[in-house]
Amino acid sequence: MGTDTRCWRLFGAAILFFLGFCDSDTAPNFTFLHNATRAPAISYYDYIIVGGGTAGCPLAATLSQNASVLLLERGGSPYGNPNITNLSAFGAALADLSPTSPSQRFISEDGVINARARVLGGGSCLNAGFYTRASTDYVSEAGWDGRLVNQSYEWVERLVAFRPRIQSWQSAVHDGLLEAGVVPYNGFTYDHIYGTKIGGTIFDVEGHRHTAADLLEYANSTRLTVLLHASVHKILFITRGNLRPLAHGVAFRDASGIKHRAYLKQGSKNEIIISAGAIGSPQILMLSGVGPAGHLKANNISVVLDQPMVGQGMSDNPMNAIFVPSPSPVEVSLIQVVGITRFGSYIEAAGGENFSPRDYGMFSPKIGQLSTLPPKQRTPEALAKAVEFMNSLDEAPFRGGFILEKVMGPVSTGHLELQTLNPNDNPSVTFNYFQDPLDLERCVQGLETIERLVESKAFSKFRFNELSIPTLLNMTVGAPINLLPKHANSSRSLEQFCKDTVMTIWHYHGGCQVGKVVDHQYKVLGVDALRVIDGSTFNYSPGTNPQATVMMLGRYMGETILNERLANDESK
Repeated sequence: MGTDTRCWRLFGAAILFFLGFCDSDTAPNFTFLHNATRAPAISYYDYIIVGGGTAGCPLAATLSQNASVLLLERGGSPYGNPNITNLSAFGAALADLSPTSPSQRFISEDGVINARARVLGGGSCLNAGFYTRASTDYVSEAGWDGRLVNQSYEWVERLVAFRPRIQSWQSAVHDGLLEAGVVPYNGFTYDHIYGTKIGGTIFDVEGHRHTAADLLEYANSTRLTVLLHASVHKILFITRGNLRPLAHGVAFRDASGIKHRAYLKQGSKNEIIISAGAIGSPQILMLSGVGPAGHLKANNISVVLDQPMVGQGMSDNPMNAIFVPSPSPVEVSLIQVVGITRFGSYIEAAGGENFSPRDYGMFSPKIGQLSTLPPKQRTPEALAKAVEFMNSLDEAPFRGGFILEKVMGPVSTGHLELQTLNPNDNPSVTFNYFQDPLDLERCVQGLETIERLVESKAFSKFRFNELSIPTLLNMTVGAPINLLPKHANSSRSLEQFCKDTVMTIWHYHGGCQVGKVVDHQYKVLGVDALRVIDGSTFNYSPGTNPQATVMMLGRYMGETILNERLANDESK
């Protein structure tokens, strides 16, 4: 999209704001957006998409060009919510634990506090905004068509991707990475390339977030229906003797608890597509009777298909961060610069007073990010105590920023199981952080790279000379985030630091992986007329941030499905 077009979009958004449109629960001009309480008891569509998140929105917009589409989202609208829209409010939605929050907190069996989206636009409404494509190797290994992948990324980028404005803190991180050996310098690019680069962001120059929900601007409004606060309880199947089960509808409830059913219109091309995310998609499959037979029977669920790989291969990229107090002011910034190392760790940074652990920053106990205690000790009481402690300090200890490392992949995997039959409840999830030694090795190498960055000449303006990395890791007084001594030997290893301070960067994936639960066209193995299209299908998290690729995948598969539909029509 050209500069002039973006200016007109921002101008139009400003006009709508002053007219009061932004206070409503619907997006401007989105006539297809409705509360599920307005839905008929029974309805019929060519495609039914379960989940209006990062993949579901671009998928629905694309399919609506040539078919009737129902998009069911369990959450509400992101529009008019300043905690979603404004960069300065980052983290406030993640800290909201109310039943209507756009973020639903869950705690993995590992003890790490995490979050899943509950809003139209999915995780793109809650994240730190970094926008970057997957590597060419990732695209090749996925078996995707490179030309269509690039076209799909560009389709997304015309509406939601921007170039960030780099200021002094991010510049120092950038130069420090180069000095630390994370080379070459690749400039500003969306591409995933070894070295140091400036990536994209979904926050525009005014600090306003643009989400996957914005991609519904591409939709054919006469063929799309989006229902908010629509909680899907199960996929409905027709069993046909020796034939494969056929998905033909969904059962969902509105916010009042009223039951509704939506069915596919008659036709061999029509399908149901689950895009409920890495937590929601395997959960819905299991609730619908597709999953490990023993687990389903134990939960009194009738087995439609014994599929033992549903819920397996769950992974969350471990993140470890170091808070660096600064003698100089640090501007407010989320992730903008990234170092992509060859050993499998990504180095990034965020800083500024508004994002300190005292407020609602990426590393605040208010949003569940607490690394001063090992994961199993991060109880609600511990979180409250950490918040109280930070509130008792003056502003000085919070002047600075975080430098983090995220482990690529990861190699370690876990699993997901149902805890209740309510789709709005969290399932039990285990990620097994650092179970594989390679992940731990990458974490250590990432921390060593951060040490070289912090001690670089380029970063000296933002470093107290007397604070070495070992000192930072072992601060016991006034430290807002870093590890407090927990072991008899105060000179702990970096391996132990990785394990004790692990947090999430919200890039979990798996549960419906390609080749195990779905085929390479994302069709669920063993049943008909059902696909899963979202991050639950990933074996590895793409790039340094998956959101661009998840949005791309929605567009890519929408185009692929429409092309299949057209080919079927022409063959008749």
